[in-house]
Amino acid sequence: MNQRIAVRAIIRKDGKMLLLRRANGRPTILGKYELPGGKLEYGEQPEDALGRYLRDETGLIIQTAQLFDVVSYIDHDDRDMQYVFILYQVSFGVGGSKVTLSRNYDRYVWKQMLEIQQDELTESAKILLGISQQDIQSVKEAELIGRDVTDTTDLSHVIVYSDGGSRGNPGPSASGFVVMNTQEHVIHEGGMYLGITTNNQAEYHGVRLGLEKALEIGARKVDFRLDSLLVVNQMNGMYKIKNRELWPIHERIRELVTKFDKVTFTHVKREFNQLADGMVNKILDAKTRE
Repeated sequence: MNQRIAVRAIIRKDGKMLLLRRANGRPTILGKYELPGGKLEYGEQPEDALGRYLRDETGLIIQTAQLFDVVSYIDHDDRDMQYVFILYQVSFGVGGSKVTLSRNYDRYVWKQMLEIQQDELTESAKILLGISQQDIQSVKEAELIGRDVTDTTDLSHVIVYSDGGSRGNPGPSASGFVVMNTQEHVIHEGGMYLGITTNNQAEYHGVRLGLEKALEIGARKVDFRLDSLLVVNQMNGMYKIKNRELWPIHERIRELVTKFDKVTFTHVKREFNQLADGMVNKILDAKTRE
């Protein structure tokens, strides 16, 4: 099997990520968005190649480039080709953030993770960003497993209990959440089946779904209560997220958090999170019966 090494850049501005749309190339990538970068030339160092591509393709000058991940990928169009992507997080240099495209691209966009649609991206971009089908489920799809319980007028401040579970870790997984008012009357309960994921991924999707629902009903302040101390500490910035698979979900949650006046995350014992845990098991049991 042949191997090709390529570099890609995650470039951010005002909480958004730079994506470039291909103006040439094979049909499967033409008109699709990808992260800036390209393949290494013989004997070229990765950071030198990254600087060259950004300068030639976008007109941007690197100030810092921090290694983020290394990912291998088998090209669907050529099964004999394995790509090794070296992924960097990049900040701008003196040239600022003005983008000037080469003829290889016909458009650039700055998008939050929340705004990125899977069918807009090249296959390699989807893999590098960790976007899978369950990561882009919409609120409406999540509501297929959910119901409004209490009709209340004051929803500016809500409490959300969320949970996630995997039978196998990784294995069949689901997320569940319950939204309450400040008197702890249930407003909405819901969740979704995620397919094959890990416990941590399921826990994070529970937070995401809870935030999406809170945003939908117009809440301005959200108090999360979870029985996963790891997730609580990561969301509160006490622990770093080292698992790359959690990165896109975490980014999406962070973007959602900015849409509220205040969001808090508090750890509770499992016995105080039985409603959200019950939603998870209800969804998994239903899937097993299918």
